[in-house]
Amino acid sequence: MQKFNVHKGLVAPMDRENVDTDAIIPKQFLKSIRKTGFGPNLFDEWRYVDHGEPGQDPASRQPNPDFVLNQPRYQGASILLARKNFGCGSSREHAPWALDQYGFRAIIAPSFADIFFNNCFKNGLLPIVLPEAKVSQLFNETFAFPGFELTIDLDQQVIRAGSGEPIPFEVQAFRRYCLMNGFDDIGLTLRQADKIKQFEAQRLATKPWLAQTMVG
Repeated sequence: MQKFNVHKGLVAPMDRENVDTDAIIPKQFLKSIRKTGFGPNLFDEWRYVDHGEPGQDPASRQPNPDFVLNQPRYQGASILLARKNFGCGSSREHAPWALDQYGFRAIIAPSFADIFFNNCFKNGLLPIVLPEAKVSQLFNETFAFPGFELTIDLDQQVIRAGSGEPIPFEVQAFRRYCLMNGFDDIGLTLRQADKIKQFEAQRLATKPWLAQTMVG
């Protein structure tokens, strides 16, 4: 999992409440269990005029010129600004996969659906909860200033916009530790690899029959 320490990036505004996971990555793309290739289909039904199916070449499709991520000023955005209850709906882990593979590193919103919020941390995305008034202020600044960027410092737990006052945010200490070190659940387990091997060796020494293979 990619580490997150300090990130500076262009902001894209998703000015809709209750954006659900089926909008983030529609159901027809869930057939794949691989964790790659979902970026081109992020927000697929909003992003393209035509209906998308797995395996289509994105270059052959017709983009929706009115959709925010298709507008030239937001190309290359890596911070998504959203409204309340972002990520509601089904628990599909493909949603943070698609956001990450598109290029987003952080999402800022007044609130998130619980399962989506947890899945973000497990996949290297930083979801930041800010008061609704502060999020609205950031929307106004994003709309007013083309090329509006934010710097997110996870170590200090602050967001900086130009020379303005830093905006503090809270992240649970363990989640912060995992993101800053690039540890997903598997990475955390593998840190104990030596202890796991030692345990397995001791177990087989005392219960050698466990090493036998059952023949049906």
